[in-house]
Amino acid sequence: MADSEAVQVLVSLLADDSSLVRAASVASLKDIADLNPLLVLECCAAESRGGRRRFGDMAEIFQVMAYGVRALDKRKIDKSFMAKLSKIATSEILPSKVSVFIQENSELTSNWLQAATSLLVAIGSHLPDLMMEEIYLHLSGPASALPAMVQILAEFASSDPMQFIPRWKGVLSRILPILGNVRDAHRPIFANAFKCWCQAACQWSMDCPTHSSLDGDVMSFLNSAFELLLRVWAASRDLKVRVASVEALGQMVGLITRTQLKAALPRLIPTILDLYKKNQDIAFLATCSIDNLLNASLLSESGPPLLDFEDLTMILSTLLHVICINYNSKEKSDFSLGLKMYNEVQHCFLTVGLVYPDDLFTFLVNKCRLREEPLTFGALCVLKHLLPRLSEVWHVKRPFLVEAVKFLLDEQNLGVKMALSELIVVMASHFYLVGTCGELFVEYLVRNCALTNQNQSNIESCANKRVEMKIGAVTLEELRAICEKGLLLMTITIPEMENILWPFLLKMIIPRSYTGAVAVVCRCISELWRHRSYGNDMLSLCKTRVDIPTVEDLFARLVVLLHNPLARGQLATQILTVLCHLAPLFPKNVILFWQEEIPKMKSYISDTEDLKQDPSYQDTWDDMIINFLADSLDVIRDADWVISLGNIFTKHYELYTPDDEHAALLHRCLGMLLQKITDRAYVYNKIDWMYKQANIAIPTNRLGLAKAMGLVSASHLDTVLEKLKDILDNVGQSIFQRILSFFSDSFRTEESDNIHAALALMYGYAAKYAPSTVIEARINALVGTNMLSRLLNVRHPRARKAVITAIDLLGNAVIKAAESGASFPLKRRDLLLDYILTLMGRDDIDSYVDYYELLRTQALAVSACTTLVSVEPKLTIETRNLVMKATLGFFAIPNDPVEVVDLLINNLITLLCAILLNSGEDGRSRAELLLYILRQIDQFVSSSIEYQRKRGCLAVHEMLLKFQMVCVTGYCALGCHAICVHNKQIDRTLYGNFLKLPSAFVLPSREAMCLGDRVIMYLPRCLDTNPEVRKISAQILDQLFSISLSLPKPAASCTSSEDKELSYSALSSLEDVIAILRNDTSIDPSEVFNRIVSSLCILLTKDELSTTLHGCSVAVCDKVKQSAEGAIQAIIEFVTKRVNELSDVDISRTTQSLISASVHVTDKHLRMETLGAISSMAEKASAKIVFHEVLATAGRDIMTKDISRLRGGWPMQDAFHVFSQNTVLSILFLEHVISVLSQTPILKGDVDRAEDSHVFDNQTEDGMLQAAIFALTAFFRGGGKVGKRAVELHYASVLSELTLQLGSCHTLANSGLHEPLRDLLTAFQAFCECVGDLEMGKILARDGELSENERWISLIGEIAGCISIKRPKEVQNICNSLTNSLDRTHKYQREAAAAALSEFVRYSGGHGSLLEQMVEVLCRHVSDDSSNVRRLCLRGLVQIPSIHILKYTAQVLGVILALLDDCDESVQLTAVLCLSTILESSPDDAVAPIFLNLSVRLRNLQTSMNAKMRASSFAAFGLLSKCGAEALNEAFIEQVHAVVPRLILHLHDEDVGVRQACRNTLRRVCPLVEIEGLLALLNTHSFLSDHRSEYEDFLRDIAKQFTQHLPSRLDTYMASTIQAFDASWPVIQANAIYLCSSILSLSDNQHILFLYHTKVFGTMVSKMSRSTDAIVRATCSAALGLLLKSSNSNLWKAARLERVDSLPGNHHPVPESPKNSQGEMPLGGQD
Repeated sequence: MADSEAVQVLVSLLADDSSLVRAASVASLKDIADLNPLLVLECCAAESRGGRRRFGDMAEIFQVMAYGVRALDKRKIDKSFMAKLSKIATSEILPSKVSVFIQENSELTSNWLQAATSLLVAIGSHLPDLMMEEIYLHLSGPASALPAMVQILAEFASSDPMQFIPRWKGVLSRILPILGNVRDAHRPIFANAFKCWCQAACQWSMDCPTHSSLDGDVMSFLNSAFELLLRVWAASRDLKVRVASVEALGQMVGLITRTQLKAALPRLIPTILDLYKKNQDIAFLATCSIDNLLNASLLSESGPPLLDFEDLTMILSTLLHVICINYNSKEKSDFSLGLKMYNEVQHCFLTVGLVYPDDLFTFLVNKCRLREEPLTFGALCVLKHLLPRLSEVWHVKRPFLVEAVKFLLDEQNLGVKMALSELIVVMASHFYLVGTCGELFVEYLVRNCALTNQNQSNIESCANKRVEMKIGAVTLEELRAICEKGLLLMTITIPEMENILWPFLLKMIIPRSYTGAVAVVCRCISELWRHRSYGNDMLSLCKTRVDIPTVEDLFARLVVLLHNPLARGQLATQILTVLCHLAPLFPKNVILFWQEEIPKMKSYISDTEDLKQDPSYQDTWDDMIINFLADSLDVIRDADWVISLGNIFTKHYELYTPDDEHAALLHRCLGMLLQKITDRAYVYNKIDWMYKQANIAIPTNRLGLAKAMGLVSASHLDTVLEKLKDILDNVGQSIFQRILSFFSDSFRTEESDNIHAALALMYGYAAKYAPSTVIEARINALVGTNMLSRLLNVRHPRARKAVITAIDLLGNAVIKAAESGASFPLKRRDLLLDYILTLMGRDDIDSYVDYYELLRTQALAVSACTTLVSVEPKLTIETRNLVMKATLGFFAIPNDPVEVVDLLINNLITLLCAILLNSGEDGRSRAELLLYILRQIDQFVSSSIEYQRKRGCLAVHEMLLKFQMVCVTGYCALGCHAICVHNKQIDRTLYGNFLKLPSAFVLPSREAMCLGDRVIMYLPRCLDTNPEVRKISAQILDQLFSISLSLPKPAASCTSSEDKELSYSALSSLEDVIAILRNDTSIDPSEVFNRIVSSLCILLTKDELSTTLHGCSVAVCDKVKQSAEGAIQAIIEFVTKRVNELSDVDISRTTQSLISASVHVTDKHLRMETLGAISSMAEKASAKIVFHEVLATAGRDIMTKDISRLRGGWPMQDAFHVFSQNTVLSILFLEHVISVLSQTPILKGDVDRAEDSHVFDNQTEDGMLQAAIFALTAFFRGGGKVGKRAVELHYASVLSELTLQLGSCHTLANSGLHEPLRDLLTAFQAFCECVGDLEMGKILARDGELSENERWISLIGEIAGCISIKRPKEVQNICNSLTNSLDRTHKYQREAAAAALSEFVRYSGGHGSLLEQMVEVLCRHVSDDSSNVRRLCLRGLVQIPSIHILKYTAQVLGVILALLDDCDESVQLTAVLCLSTILESSPDDAVAPIFLNLSVRLRNLQTSMNAKMRASSFAAFGLLSKCGAEALNEAFIEQVHAVVPRLILHLHDEDVGVRQACRNTLRRVCPLVEIEGLLALLNTHSFLSDHRSEYEDFLRDIAKQFTQHLPSRLDTYMASTIQAFDASWPVIQANAIYLCSSILSLSDNQHILFLYHTKVFGTMVSKMSRSTDAIVRATCSAALGLLLKSSNSNLWKAARLERVDSLPGNHHPVPESPKNSQGEMPLGGQD
């Protein structure tokens, strides 16, 4: 009886609120059902009487019942009980209950109804007649119950058609009489049932073809139902009814008689077609019904088709629309449904085509001709689909199909085009394309391949918007891709197409409208040549057909189309390949040249990604094309052929629009061709034509025209100039232009700009390409007259760039002539420079100019200025200054856009170098000019903006290089004044009138270079943040001294040979540094800088050094911190190494500069560096005066200023830092500060009373106390070795006092006085920095201001540990001081001392009697009033060094044992942690006396609510297991066995730390448990996992081990585990329940079962119903199933539920927990 009650409780838990509990109950009940399904079913039947009022959702209970029914043995099925279950299920589906429950909770309706249906279906699988009878009973009941019953029959038919079909007649006989009275809301259910029944009948006919399921009665019933669904339900206004009816009718058409089907078709077809007006889902169902209908009416084996083709036209027309809608559904979310729909429709057409192929063909062709785009599109798709499948029967229809396709070739809709293109490819594969029609269709594909976005916009502008909504999903890219693939497939895979494609494809290259398809056409031609089947006949076909373009036409077209190497489809590569193939058509001598040249061109454009990295790739490629054309013409050497080609080029202008870049290349091609022709009239005629065809308003076209004119001028310069003069004379002279300019100033300006820009470019390129020997007169004529000035009145930036380019080309032409030996001066050069400067400026009223265009114009203008500066005559001073004033500002422009700005800066640097090279008459004047320019650039060299500094340094370096090249190359670097082997000959012709003067008059002097000023300017840049600037600056200094050593010195100066050798050695060292920088940019900048400074110390003369030091203020205040630091370092180095050469005046001025710099420098670090330099000066001069002023200033600042708010910090405090590093002053300074502090205490009064404490002695009138604190802090923070040595002399006393004061200050901080703590921490931090204890400083910075009790105590401990590691020699002195402090009256100071000592004790082993003294003191103070002192002293005791711990183990263990019972939990936790520590090294004899006492106390702590306490006590118990003596081994084993159940239960504790501790402890005690397989079990994943399910697996496994190997301990384990049933943690309760159940389910010990089975069973039943924790209820459910499944419970497997009928119907009482023999249930104490 108890077992059945337990199952009842499990069933009752199916109504639990927790889904976890319900899931566990379902799983347990299913497991029980496998063993005793009848008991589960009886309990479910009894519990289900409460119905949904009790369960809410009946889904779970019906699921269990269905599972149980399926688990029943068919041979032992109780028919009456099954009938009872069926009544329970059907009773829950009764109308009243259904309606009430639906109103309460509609969301659960489908779940429990489906579960109830599954139960009835399961019953039907065993007893179908019983299930049928139950349903039949309710079929005759209330009408509202019918839908559920019918649905059950539908499910039964779907799940078990072999048992349903024999009983179908009975179902139909009962359903049909009531079918007419079904309400609309229920009709979809009935219609779905008919669909399922018909599908079951079809399945029956396939599985049992010899046994028909359709007798006369069934057919009669079906016919009646068919008529009702067709005539009444299918005509319903309710869409759901109509859809369900049509779906059912679609299944029924294959079962009814042909006569009835034929009669129904006129009504059925329109009914189905009407559903296509709805959504896509409904349309798919309608299509499936249509498919079934067509199969039944057309492909029946029992008679002719029931439908004529005329009857099918409406269906087929509708399906064509469906194809149009669903063809492009791939872009939508319903891709799968759209694909199914498309395939279903195609299957329908195939069914019709198998019966009426000719009629269907005619129908589809006629639809194509209607020009209704949806129908046309659908028809083309069907033709494409059916053509391969009906190819034989449609063979004779080929002409008609070809005509229909030809009729559609002008259709504009993209969808129709795509379908037509696909159909053409299919036709080609079936040999439909022959003769001219084949060429027509190929041209159609080519035309679609050439479509562009412009074509699409034209189509969209005139397309029917309604149609676009239907088939507008096809994009231009998709159409183009389809046509390209189709064309390639026809070329490669269909050999019969070769005769059509060749040479017809050559015609497709020329037309302008097919330009976009040239790539794929060329590829097809290449494929034809690669697969050609008739060799040289291909060439002969080209020559015999007059409609094929000539080779000149092809060559002219293809060469121009080569322009874009990145064009779609690898156009350039395909063209070059085709040219190779077509080479035999050209003059013979070109073949070999092309075979050699074309592969080179293909290689250049093969890697497009690499090509894109080159910004000038397009210009390079265009030049390659022009060179290819020129070389080809040279190889051909046929004047008539060249002229013919020129005529073709002329004719091809109509193939390109003016804004097309191909038109610009066409200009150049024609220009190159005209260069090869000698007929002047022909040339003039063509260049006139070229100009008329050009659109000079478009920059690319204008540039192409200019380059073309330049190419022509190489052979016909006068002809070109004549044409240009004619154009210039007729600007604005046409009547049309005059009329427009009268009405519009903008037109006049723009037109004039375009013409003048084109003329300027043409003049420029004519000068560039013209022979150098004939251009002087032409250029002089152009510049010397007003002709050029007429080209300057332009405003548009592009026109300005064109004019600037023209001037630049003129200058380059002069330079080119000079290089070829025909030099001449450029007249009016200064005027041209003025023109350029004017053109590159921004006009405020000019609306054309934007910033990007302006930068490009300026870059081009600067380049043109460079060109003009480089030609004769030399620049005047006025012109030079004008150019520099206009251009130097470019150094400051922003860095974006980078590519344009970089170009502009490079051009500017080149300009400055050109000015230097081409100005001045001798070296002296050039030196003056060089210094002038360098001083102008200084503002950029010292700028705060990185890119300005980089630009300035680059300019300086380049100019020095040019200066050295021009002015110094004639003087020996070793000082030789006569001819020697070292001498590099100077070009004396550069010096004009000074040719006959000696070098002393020609070269500048060293003083003229002003090296002192230059060095202090560029030296900071050697330590710049930018590595490129650093490298360039070093090169600048090298260049300066290389030049200076090459220049003559004054006669009065006498330099010894030793000094010279040192100078050249230093210069060599400097050059080595530069070489390192060039090869390795990752080298340490400081190291490089030091080497540079060392070299400069030698290279600078005395006067140069003085000048350098006098100007150091600017360098120290450099805007780059790193550079300023370098300047200070260099000054110190200069002073240190050459102090003997400095006069008092030099020292005074240098000091003034440094003091001035220290005032202006805001960066603290730089100020410190500056003060360091002052200290260095004072150390070698009058230190007393310097320090006196600093100290006096510090005193005044403290009394008169708020030094904490001084901007940039207090300079005097920084000075203290500098003094602390001085060997002489540091000790005196520290002694003074210590003296002040020793006389004035930091804290006064009782520190335990914050309200009576005084933080500072504010009565000191001169502020000495404040000064002493700040000075001490500053002294500590000096960080120098000298200051550190002074501090270390007093290390122990200082540290001890600071440590003790932390306690007092934290007391004040807790009372709200935080200032003392902050000041003390500041001093402490400074102390750490001074002595180098960085780790201690980090500790203070992290936790110093935390005033929580544990945090500041931990802080002191960490500080002590840090000191012990870093300074072990100081430990003894510190400990001696702190030991006495434990007797102080202030609690917080005692705690601070204890915290420090507890850490110091770890390092006291090597200090003689110190350890013994500390142990004695710590043991004495474990009884201190402060709990912190007690636990800190204990923590210190366990940290005794390991080599000494054995001596004190017994003493320490005694302290721990006492503190395990301390009243403070924190002390207890510390004792447990310390016990774990001491046990690791304790000998057994030390532990033995208190072994059991420790075990008992640890067990008591294992139930603590503190998770950390539990984890620590478990861990300590594991460590204790290895310390038991032999005599106590048995006693400890008993302790282990007492703890093992608790360990197992807490393996799944709420706290992760407890879990891990239990795992470790269980591994440690495993050998004492004496189970062989236990160790392997502890290495499994289930033991290590934190998942609940895997933990339960582990419980079952370990229970198995216990029952097999430790039967004698089961009683102890069970008792201990049962005590945990009432543990404080629900998860532990659940663990205990599952462990007990696992042991009982596996144990065969009758004694254990007798004692505990009933007790545990009753407890689980009680907790399942009473516990408030879901995990407990869920685990009880799972454990109960486990217990009932066990082999120990075989008796209940035959048990039955007694007195089921006597149980209350609506509520089940919770069973009482079973009691023991004394009448009460022992659940044990709290775990």
